[in-house]
Amino acid sequence: MLVFLNGKFVPEEKAVVSVFDRSFLYGDGLFETMRIAHGRPFRWEQHMQRLQHGAAFLRIKLPFSSAKLHAFAIKLAAKNKARDTLLRLTLSRGIGAPGYSPRNAKAPAIVMSLRPLPKMGQGKVAQWNLITLSFRLPAGDSLAAFKTCNKLAQVMARVEADAAGADEALLANTNSFIVEGASSNLFWLRRGILFTPPLAAGILPGVTRTVVMEIASRLKIPVRQKNIRLKELLQSDGVFLSLSSFGVVEAKLLDGHVLKKSPLVAQIAHSYEELLLNSSACNTGSEA
Repeated sequence: MLVFLNGKFVPEEKAVVSVFDRSFLYGDGLFETMRIAHGRPFRWEQHMQRLQHGAAFLRIKLPFSSAKLHAFAIKLAAKNKARDTLLRLTLSRGIGAPGYSPRNAKAPAIVMSLRPLPKMGQGKVAQWNLITLSFRLPAGDSLAAFKTCNKLAQVMARVEADAAGADEALLANTNSFIVEGASSNLFWLRRGILFTPPLAAGILPGVTRTVVMEIASRLKIPVRQKNIRLKELLQSDGVFLSLSSFGVVEAKLLDGHVLKKSPLVAQIAHSYEELLLNSSACNTGSEA
């Protein structure tokens, strides 16, 4: 497997960064994970907008333009003969002087690597067992808008999910609203209306989340952003998650409670897969 590292394509065993890199030392960096469909990044522009906003917020200068990174991503997929896969792009502030101050870190590092897509049944919607955690995310956290390399809350959520034999963990914020999964955005259905938590609740503005809301609009499904507590979520007509790796995943159990199933979940999931199938037509250089 070849990896893109600071402008070069190198074998994965040689794709290394310094132990003094600030992303390794402090989580001082950002990342994006996206689908490669038919050899091209899916929704590249939206992923790059989030990365660029995060880099501006953290005051990290991207070493390449979006257009150049897009070309590198396509070339990486081609070199690895990977037409349908997952791409992870990581941006680090690089190496600097010891301590938290980044003033001497002047050479950001950027890495792109590929990993296989999770195995899913053809035409079937994945179904997951979920748990909720007592751990709280800060409501209104400005860093929640970006995928920073410091994801300890999400790591610990996965630790608890793994220990419980669950597929994913849902986190609440400091206002006791259920806001998102460890690696996913949350949706639920009630009386034909699609709901998702508002960004102000402290959630990641997921790219797949946006795609789901676009699909709902095309399907004439009303979409509302609303806060929700666990009791109300358990009484919904259907719950699902969105994430780049799986697309749309239906929740079947939550804390051991069987959840209702809505036919709208499968409809949204199949529409998402159709978008991926047709992405060779829409994932053009002009979009990137």
